[in-house]
Amino acid sequence: MPRMCSLEITDCELERFNLLYGGYKRLYNDPCKAMPMVIVNVPINNIPTWYEQLRDPLAMLDTQLRHIKPHLEIGDDYVPTVRVNFGTGQVAAAFGAELIMPSDSLPAVGSPILNNIEDAYKLSRPNLQAGWYGKLKQWTQIWLENLPQGINIQHPDIQSPFNTAHLLCGNDILTDFYDNPNAVETLLDVITDYMIELVPYLKNMISSDPTWFFDWGAMWKGTARISNCSTTMISPEFYKKHIFPRDARFINSVGGGRIHYCGNAHSIIKEFFTLSSLTGLDCDCQYHDLWELAHNAPPRVTLIFQQYGSAFPFTDRLLKGDWPKKRNIIVITEAPNVEEGKKLFCALKNSIPYS
Repeated sequence: MPRMCSLEITDCELERFNLLYGGYKRLYNDPCKAMPMVIVNVPINNIPTWYEQLRDPLAMLDTQLRHIKPHLEIGDDYVPTVRVNFGTGQVAAAFGAELIMPSDSLPAVGSPILNNIEDAYKLSRPNLQAGWYGKLKQWTQIWLENLPQGINIQHPDIQSPFNTAHLLCGNDILTDFYDNPNAVETLLDVITDYMIELVPYLKNMISSDPTWFFDWGAMWKGTARISNCSTTMISPEFYKKHIFPRDARFINSVGGGRIHYCGNAHSIIKEFFTLSSLTGLDCDCQYHDLWELAHNAPPRVTLIFQQYGSAFPFTDRLLKGDWPKKRNIIVITEAPNVEEGKKLFCALKNSIPYS
């Protein structure tokens, strides 16, 4: 086992974390009086490869603790969290898909297992230890025994009903919507049913709190985040007819949560906003304008926007004091090092015009 990262959380930092939690809760409980949260990421050098991390639970934990240290030095709004990270194919693996191990990437589904969408009628709901979930439980227990105080564990990646259906069927599912929509809906339903059963099981591994969860270095109301990446390949009409009812059933059944969307269809986002149990949304800043999205989002929905490099520098506009009127937003940006990160964090916080 590797030597663990020497991350010690002081009493002052624990007190600051409690204030952070209060700030995040206000995003949902009192959005009109909340203050935007700002997270500044900086590069981390000389970390183990994914291959090395996936061979050793403490190597992965150590790597993630290293990512927390700069945030402690910057003093930003990052909630100190780690995640047992087995990639995006974990639900698909529970249904029988093989996860392959690239040399320097997270595990990924190797190939579809449903050669014909009619096979969806034969698919049964897996048990909660299926696929990699037994290993996930073992690693989570090891992490719980080795975590410094004040560090939280994030939920594992569960993707979404359609993302997982896409992994199980491959691109054939895109034409199956036309050829056999009933079988597609059957597949989506069995995945949704499993996810609804899975979420409390996964949550109970890491937390006894039924109301809040941690993801992307932030605190969220609800119990889960789903990712709707594959919806970029279908029409908004197909999303509304076939997929949205499953997303809605999932979000409502597990007690609310957040959606990740990396597509460019504004009409799909409008569907998201109709979900009464939706508490958060993140989307790709190259396709969506923060100010427009903040204007259209319901008060109950917290928005998170992340800047990658200088291609879409919305933080420049924020630094000029031009913030959306919506106050319950989370901004993630980046700096080249800790010292520049401190300056950027202070500048962004000082530029917020709300009293």
